[in-house]
Amino acid sequence: MADFLQRDPRSPAFWDERFEREFTPWDRGAAPQALRDFVAAQTPRRCLIPGCGAAHELVLLADAGWDVTAIDFAPAAVQKGKAVAGRHAERVVEADFFAWQPQGEPLQLIYERAFLCALPPAMRPQVAARWAALLPAGGLLAGYFFFDNIPKGPPFGIARSELEELLNGNFDCIEDQPVSDSIAVFEGKERWMIWQRRA
Repeated sequence: MADFLQRDPRSPAFWDERFEREFTPWDRGAAPQALRDFVAAQTPRRCLIPGCGAAHELVLLADAGWDVTAIDFAPAAVQKGKAVAGRHAERVVEADFFAWQPQGEPLQLIYERAFLCALPPAMRPQVAARWAALLPAGGLLAGYFFFDNIPKGPPFGIARSELEELLNGNFDCIEDQPVSDSIAVFEGKERWMIWQRRA
C-alpha cells in the first residue's frame, strides 16, 4: 500500500519522497521574474501560496511586507520551505489546501505556481471551486499556468480552453503574458496570468 501511495500525487508520501531525494525539477531555486515585477507594482496584500514546496516566493512576498501564508500537505516539503523561509519560517504551514481556512481578514490573492499541474486532471474542478470559495469579489488568482496536452504527469498540462471553462464562471482574466524565464520542464508552455474574482 505504501508503494502505491508514493505513486499517487494526491498523497503527501508522493511529494515527501521527492523532497527527501531532492528530486524537484520544478523548483527554480528563486522567485520568478513576473512575480517579482507584480510584487514591485502592487501594494501588499493578504496572500496564500498553496503547494508551496520550497517557498522561495514566500520569502519575496514577506520581505516586501505582504501578509503571506504558504501551505503544503507534504511534511518534507514543509520542512524544506521552513528552512528556505528562514526568519519567515512560521508562515510555512503544513495543511491541506481543501481544508485550510484563513483566520481573520479574507484573502486578497492566491498565488499559483505548479499547484494545479501537480494534481491529477480529475481534481481540477475541485481546485477551481476552492479558489473561488477562498477569494472574495475583487480578489486575485495570479501566477503561472502550464499548457500542455501530454497525459502523463505530474506536471499535468491543461488546454487553454479547459482552463477558461474552469475559471470563467467565477473569474475574469485581466492579464495574460508570455514567460521569458521558464525552467526546462515548463519552457514554452506556461503563461503568467491574473484572474479576478467576480462578485
